[in-house]
Amino acid sequence: MPKKETTSSAQALTPVISRAARALEEELGKPLGAGLYLVSTPIGNLVDISLRALGVLARADLIFCEDTRHSCKLLGHFGLTGELQAYHEHNAARTRPRILARIRDGQSVALISDAGTPLISDPGHKLVRDVQDAGYSVEAIPGASAVLTALTSSGLPTDRFFFEGFLPPKREARRKRLEALRDIPCTLVFYESPQRLADMLRDASEVLGVREAAVAKELTKLHENVLRANLAELADEAPLKMGSKGEYVVLAGPPAPSHVGDDDIRARLIGAFREASFRDGVQDVSDMLDVSRKRVYKIALELKSEAAGEDGEDAE
Repeated sequence: MPKKETTSSAQALTPVISRAARALEEELGKPLGAGLYLVSTPIGNLVDISLRALGVLARADLIFCEDTRHSCKLLGHFGLTGELQAYHEHNAARTRPRILARIRDGQSVALISDAGTPLISDPGHKLVRDVQDAGYSVEAIPGASAVLTALTSSGLPTDRFFFEGFLPPKREARRKRLEALRDIPCTLVFYESPQRLADMLRDASEVLGVREAAVAKELTKLHENVLRANLAELADEAPLKMGSKGEYVVLAGPPAPSHVGDDDIRARLIGAFREASFRDGVQDVSDMLDVSRKRVYKIALELKSEAAGEDGEDAE
């Protein structure tokens, strides 16, 4: 019986495998034009690489990466044999002209990071700018991102978020930066190392106040772990429960909405109605002040009624 189930599962997957192979074959059959290709790679689970990413890496004349030893493992896993060279913060200035020269000669150059989407907390934006300024093509191949993976699995608001990356390592500078972020009305996303995790969470708790938060590690891997609590609780728990290796994504929910008075809502509505319709003005103010639409709508009706009364008096 188990053998029959295994056979049945394999048969069910055959069309999927066949179509994926055909799609990749079609991709490989297309010429890869000269230019820079920003290729997203898996952040842990190698299966997360896209067919399009494989197609670009297989055809690129040259692949630049942060660490050739690390990226060799990815390329080797998929049987990719392209030329691999290092591009990182220590050699970027002298390597950029060589990359531009290769593109000028009609070659395709791929840029990958150790994991995830290139340029996110990685060197590369100056290269993109220089390639664009020189009039050459830049194409992004989307894929895995630790920022978005952590955000969507955190249980925190995802409609708006602010990605800060790594905070300064020294306490005074770190707290100063946290103070600058304190009033941003959205989920904050940070990267942090295990050595500084406890100190960072403690400072975040003291500066940002009581907030829902999450710490994510080993995303997409076998031992993926996401802890959810407030910042103060995570400062005590996360370093003990999540080990001392790898990198973390720390997320802090938006600040609790402060009390908004009716006069504040009225003033915002008056301004909004100069440029927006009644309906859009109500929605804009509700979103802006993080106040229920029902409450804003009620005050908007009062304003509308008052305006109608004033028009009537003028008419008399």
